Amino acid sequence: MKPMNTKPVISIIKLLPVVIAAVALLLTATAHAAAPGITGTTFNLTAQAAYISQPDGSMVYSWGYACSSGGTAAPANIAPTTGTVCSNVMQVPGPTLIVTQGQTVTVNLTNNLPAAAGNTSILFPGLNLATGSSGVAGLLTQEAVPGGTVTYTFTALTPGTRAYYSGTQGDLQVEMGLYGAIIVLPSATPTNCTSGLAAQNRTAQAHWSESNYTLARAAYNHPQACYDREYLFQFSEMDPRIHRQAQEQVAARSTCVAGAPGCSLEVATEPYLPAYYMINGRSMPDDMDPNYAPEYPHQPYNGNPHMHPGEQVLLRIIGQGRWQHPFHEHGNHVRVLGRDGNLIVSQSDPTNSLAGPLLFTTTTTPGQAMDGIFYWTAKGLNWDAYGHNPASSDPVAKLSCIPDANGYNTSAPTAINYFEWCQDHNKPLQVAPFGDIAGLGPVTLPDANILTNGAWYGGSPYLGPDATVRASGPTGTTPPSGTIANSPTSEAGFAFMWHSHNEREITTNNIFPGGMMMMMLVDSREFVIDESN
Repeated sequence: MKPMNTKPVISIIKLLPVVIAAVALLLTATAHAAAPGITGTTFNLTAQAAYISQPDGSMVYSWGYACSSGGTAAPANIAPTTGTVCSNVMQVPGPTLIVTQGQTVTVNLTNNLPAAAGNTSILFPGLNLATGSSGVAGLLTQEAVPGGTVTYTFTALTPGTRAYYSGTQGDLQVEMGLYGAIIVLPSATPTNCTSGLAAQNRTAQAHWSESNYTLARAAYNHPQACYDREYLFQFSEMDPRIHRQAQEQVAARSTCVAGAPGCSLEVATEPYLPAYYMINGRSMPDDMDPNYAPEYPHQPYNGNPHMHPGEQVLLRIIGQGRWQHPFHEHGNHVRVLGRDGNLIVSQSDPTNSLAGPLLFTTTTTPGQAMDGIFYWTAKGLNWDAYGHNPASSDPVAKLSCIPDANGYNTSAPTAINYFEWCQDHNKPLQVAPFGDIAGLGPVTLPDANILTNGAWYGGSPYLGPDATVRASGPTGTTPPSGTIANSPTSEAGFAFMWHSHNEREITTNNIFPGGMMMMMLVDSREFVIDESN
């Protein structure tokens, strides 16, 4: 049995240069997140053991699900960097199962956990299980004995995001990593999701040669559930003491016969003292590396969202651990669409009106899933986010802004400033980057090199690789010129830190930064967001 390898804890002083180098790559990397998984109607999963990595160097003994066969990659244009989507490699979280409303789904689970781990099973909350055949009867559902297989069949009646996880000794098996997500896509697409502004966003993507990676056009069968981009985030935590005890006891019982006296684990799961806090099985900064990155063979899903102004971004969020995690998305509130596949509608007008709340933090209740929309347009900044300047020689700096009924520039979906908030068009931020306000800007910006953490800063108060030139001219000194990550021609977006509001949960084994933290990068239209991995 491979030992748990933990590198010496390093000091925050030594860690910072590594962090700065890692986040510098964030703004220039070409790999971003999406909602990858496998689609089909029959999925063959295997529960087995492996080691998952953490940023402090630990290799933590864990259990997880592998896709032994069945299902194809979804979205179709997202695939592992090597091998196949069903490679029989255990992963945490388990494979995301993507099905369509109305389909009858079969999941075959084979128990390849160590004999001492005993039986295992899967629960599908919110889905009516038609049959649970073979295996043996357990407390909550049919279970697979060591080396055996159990079959579950259900019909996906309603769309939405849901969790699946072990229904056997959940305090241990879910903690060890036996959990995953199910995404049920609506069987029909609301008409307005293929016309109007929804269609214009697709036109803008196509104009800039940007592929679309969404699983559907709407999250639910409702006209206000359209979206343009989507991400799945599963929040969990780990207590390494529990994993270490399981590893040691499995090794001590490696030759025992399942079910025999003494061939069972006696792992204490209380008191519960997690030291690792994860999004999709990874902690920051690992969660910003590509999906299916070879350095994380058992943690294939990342957490690195990108968007363009005006896009409706669907967030699929699941609490897969034992604790609540108050996750905060900087930049805007999140409008909740539904929970556990239950769309929240207005009683007075359920056909046209939604009633989900706007949340400052999307608290990840254990076992609960939610779907919500994140939206950002630069409205309210009180300066021109695109660096327009009528005196500039750059033609892009002279683009017009024609407000629609809501005040946005939506008449030109192929323009860089599509969805610009026209009230701020041509409004300068300030004459000099560190001088007094001369153009009625909202604030005087301090020296970004003093008060911002290197490349965590988007690099500029303007959107777009050449926005500095548009706003200030070729001799202007407004960032991103001279920052760590950005030259005036590279990606220059607005970086919003998304993180847990529990301070300890943005550490890795009590070292900051780490844990439940990632970045939402809002890019100008001319920057192509590539979500191919």
